[in-house]
Amino acid sequence: MAKPIRILVVEDHHVVRQGLIALLSVVEGVEVVGEAADGHEALKQYQATRPDITLIDLRMPKMGGVDVIQRVRAAVPGARFIVLTTFDGDEDIYRALQAGARAYLLKGMTADVLISTIRQVYAGKSCIPPVIAQKLAERMGTEQLTHREQDVLEQIVRGKSNKEIGQELDISEATVKTHINSLLGKLGVTDRTQAATVALQRGLVQLETPGDIRL
Repeated sequence: MAKPIRILVVEDHHVVRQGLIALLSVVEGVEVVGEAADGHEALKQYQATRPDITLIDLRMPKMGGVDVIQRVRAAVPGARFIVLTTFDGDEDIYRALQAGARAYLLKGMTADVLISTIRQVYAGKSCIPPVIAQKLAERMGTEQLTHREQDVLEQIVRGKSNKEIGQELDISEATVKTHINSLLGKLGVTDRTQAATVALQRGLVQLETPGDIRL
């Protein structure tokens, strides 16, 4: 008999993780060899199990999915990851695929789609659903923020005033205003509230806790 496809499941929500494990445990030719509830544990479990494929969420405690993918692939370039998440922002997708994910699935997919994707990725293919490919194309067509504009945007999302942003980043208020005008144009919005909304929708800024945002 052929060797089973060895899977590591990385998901911080216990019920979702156990549901995935239960689903995969009855699939012929698939074996779950480990599980992790956060990014740090994912690194440990990858080292301990060396799975064929890792199913991984993006937003997790301690370390996000993109960072996990980057760290593992730096040591094991051939490591294969399938992102399984609720986040469909174009920046989320772009960063995950740039990090080396072979597939990007939303949690509303069917069991058949998940299993088919696992088998295709194991065979060396990449699987990007049409809706994800469209969002990726839209992301590639937008003007990228500079590092400083990204810093300013993160502060805007957290409700900081221009003065507070300047103090946080050690730049003048005039410079803050210049960066804000530039990033508003790049995001295609007209004010700070719209910029914060778009930043969260696209995955340009990620909040650690629900209470972080003040508009």
